[in-house]
Formats: sequence, C-alpha cells, structure tokens
Amino acid sequence: MHHGLFGFGEIHVGPLSMCYFHGIQKSLADCGCHVIVTRVHPTGGIERRAAELKEQILSRLTELGCTDAQIVIIAHSMGGLDARYMINKLGMANRVRALVTITTPHRGSPYADWCVRHLGKRLGGFKLMKVLRLDVDAIRDLTTDRCARFNEDVPNLPEVNYFSVSAARPWRRTAPVLYHAHRVVSAAEGENDGLVSVRSATWGEHLGTWPADHLHTINRRMVMEFRDKTGDITPYYLEVIERLRRDGILPIPLE
Repeated sequence: MHHGLFGFGEIHVGPLSMCYFHGIQKSLADCGCHVIVTRVHPTGGIERRAAELKEQILSRLTELGCTDAQIVIIAHSMGGLDARYMINKLGMANRVRALVTITTPHRGSPYADWCVRHLGKRLGGFKLMKVLRLDVDAIRDLTTDRCARFNEDVPNLPEVNYFSVSAARPWRRTAPVLYHAHRVVSAAEGENDGLVSVRSATWGEHLGTWPADHLHTINRRMVMEFRDKTGDITPYYLEVIERLRRDGILPIPLE
C-alpha cells in the first residue's frame, strides 16, 4: 500500500500508531493479504518518490524472505504515478503483478495548475521553498502539462495488470478544506472528489467510481453523512481484493 502527496505511511509514537490508510490495512490483513505499507518523501517529485518506493519494496521483501515474489500495489493519489514510473523506468515490471490506483491524477489535476500559477509563480512560493531547501517538486509533477508528458514517456507495460478507481461527490458533501479545489477541478473537468476528476483517475481497467471525496477514499472522513451514506470505505477495498482473486491475480487464502 503506497501513499499519496503529503502522505506518511505509518507513524508510531510509543504504543500509539497511525496509518495513512486508516483501518484499511488491518482489514486487508484480516482477509489473508500480507500487507506492506511504504513511506516516501511526502512532497518530492515522482522520480525521487519512485526510487524510494522501489528501495523499500525490495528491502521489505528481502526481510520476509520473498525475494522472487510478485506483488500487487494499491496506490492512492500521487502514489499511483510513483508506482507507474517505478514499474516502467526502474526495472520492476517483473516484480509487480498488478497496480491498482485509487483516485490517482493520471492526467494531472487542474488544481495543481492553479497552485503553480497563483501560489508558486505569482506569489513566489517556489522561490521561497528553494531558499528554505524544501523539495516541493510534486506540485509541478501533478500539473496537467507535466502528466501529459509523463503519460507519453511512461506507458503501461503488457506484463502488468493496471486497474483504477475514481471517486466523486458534489462539493457540498466534501470536506470543507476541499471546497475551493473541487470548484476549480469541476469547472475544468467535471465530476471529481475534491482534487482529482473521474476522467483523470480513469486508467487501465476502471473498476468504478466510489461515492467519496479524496480524503474519504483513505477513510479520513471529515463530513457528517445524513443521507446516501458511504461510511467506512474499507468494504470498497475488499471488493477490489475479491475482484483480483476472481481474476487469479491474487491467491485465494487457504481455510
């Protein structure tokens, strides 16, 4: 399981722990999956994050004594672009059986365009980040222009199965922190989850559009649901696992 922009994998403070995929990791483990949760630079560019992703996957597989194993990657948001780059450019196609991207901006996000234009250039945000020696290349890598070039240079490989999930909700039913982004993306590309449009998130075999905002897709629920409740998003992940098992991509656990 691989996180997106501003993600953190797992955090442990004494006996307490917090996972980016809130409650989802445990449910997947309970249904027979051996789960590895990765952690890469939260705001670095795709190339940097992809290299760190590869290193962590190989290291963990070595620790587990599974040096020849193939894996399935479930990647949220920007994490899907990291995984695609790693598979195509870093020699990992033979190690990845399938990639499932959850609301990944494969074609970029108009909100990244807005941030680069208004915050990065007009207000000098990128210059400030450079002075502070902070790596924020992720913002540029998520623009629609950068992702168009990325898709030309990083096509799907035939030996890997590519699946995608999109998400969408009306702006009034998204977390308040996403209101502005939702309107920007909606004006440019229509249905979206507050950061990524359905169109941009659709890649490979599309498994459907979840009724959730971008944060809800990792079980970070910040909106009270009074009708048409989605609730815990974990069952949606379990449906994906069952689909992969039916297709023979994941093994069916022994009773």
